[in-house]
Amino acid sequence: MAIPADTSFRTDREFFVDPQRCIGCHACEMACAECETNGQIAMISVEYVQRAASPQTAVQICMHCEEPACAEVCPADAISKDEFGVVHSAATERCIACSNCVLACPFGVPKKIEPQQLMMKCNLCYDRTSAGRKPMCATVCPSGALSYGTRDEIAAARPGSDPVSVFRFGEQTVRTRVHVMMPKGSHLLVVD
Repeated sequence: MAIPADTSFRTDREFFVDPQRCIGCHACEMACAECETNGQIAMISVEYVQRAASPQTAVQICMHCEEPACAEVCPADAISKDEFGVVHSAATERCIACSNCVLACPFGVPKKIEPQQLMMKCNLCYDRTSAGRKPMCATVCPSGALSYGTRDEIAAARPGSDPVSVFRFGEQTVRTRVHVMMPKGSHLLVVD
């Protein structure tokens, strides 16, 4: 994807998800759906962890993998990762709606939007972040479950936590641009 020369994307700012702080208010979903570039479809979702046993909710958002499986399995080269590590939604003119990306994502994030026959997912509010602004979801989260800022800012705000961006799924290790806040000293999240 071509990057505009006049971008104000700040490479020192990163996205942090703190699942322990999610209160399930769905403000992030509503703010995301307000974005005109998404066609008023939320690219973030709030799910119950184990609804029968707990009211705990968790946010599901694109993790912007260093080696995005969604892009690797796309036979039409519709999904791209830019120089800032942002993995973009499928290019409308290239996506053939095969759903390979939906099946390949280890985090289960991309959605095939049936009416449009197009894969869509979070692109880190590129229209906003490339202008030096925060993603919509991070601006409205009342509990701080979603944060967009520098490492120093998150370290000051969460002294008992460390950002983790390495995930192990069986034999596969996935590194991401988005971080999950874990207890201090954590460096890896094993997902079984």
